[in-house]
Amino acid sequence: MKKSSIRHLTSCTILAGGFLLASTPATAAGVIAGTLIENTASASYTTGNTSKTIESNKVTIKIDEVLDVAVASLDSSAVTISESNVLTFAVTNTGNGPEAFTLTADPAIAGNDFDAAVTSLAIDTNDNGIYDAGVDTLVINGGASPSIDADATLKVFILVNSPSGASDGQSSQVKLTAAATTGTGTPGTTFPGAGTDGSDAVVGSSGATDFAQGTLVASVATVALVKSATVTDPFGGSQAVPGATIRYEIVATVSGSGSIGPLTITDAIPASTTYQAGSLKLGTTALTDAADSDAGSASETGISVDTGTVAAGESRTVEFAVKIN
Repeated sequence: MKKSSIRHLTSCTILAGGFLLASTPATAAGVIAGTLIENTASASYTTGNTSKTIESNKVTIKIDEVLDVAVASLDSSAVTISESNVLTFAVTNTGNGPEAFTLTADPAIAGNDFDAAVTSLAIDTNDNGIYDAGVDTLVINGGASPSIDADATLKVFILVNSPSGASDGQSSQVKLTAAATTGTGTPGTTFPGAGTDGSDAVVGSSGATDFAQGTLVASVATVALVKSATVTDPFGGSQAVPGATIRYEIVATVSGSGSIGPLTITDAIPASTTYQAGSLKLGTTALTDAADSDAGSASETGISVDTGTVAAGESRTVEFAVKIN
């Protein structure tokens, strides 16, 4: 047969092979591990007056598993941490076969203002991007993830606590490392028979391990509480005599960063005085004395006002009046 005919035959064989492989989902590392690539060559010729076709032996090659991974932080900005918080990461299997990864969180990063305490890791079981206690699967630090399919992503949470010594505005980083449980090493390192369907496992360009860092910012909100009193006597003066009215003002001011809440202000009615009905106020808003739908309540024994969530830099003022017996 002429070379041109042989080229034509080979071209057709490649096209057919390509069509068959197209039905296999593409992954970051190409053909799925364990896939068999099979090929048989043929030749046609004429001898004398007889045309013949012969076939070669079949060559079968099993695709090896490439071990690769990519880790990324999913928090768009620094996470504000007070008593506890959550950092969110994505672990993507960029290899071509299913693989589990050892997950390790390291809070002791050089340059940190403080080192957070890692309480646990968790897998986003329902894939909603939010840590759900009692729903998402907890994993010990240094434990293995579930097997992740090729080209699939698993969301991982790092649960942290802020140390008591952290000051407002200080920052810290926590690193999440994912390493293929089959093995890691320099690219090209081979683990014979350790891959999908008995294929070899070959370390990819990532070294089969990767990491990303999330940032925490300490939020330490403090409350200053200042109480003052104004006396108005029955004679138009300001002497504390029987029958005089005392109006108390309580100001709560939040400093630091973040917010606190709910902030509840309480005060007892002083001995030798009587609470003046209808005198309770939150800011400029009058409150009923009854324990009803508004923020406050008052009685002959004391007052209580729920001022809600208060952001740093804001204040809340509560007022009430009593009469000296």
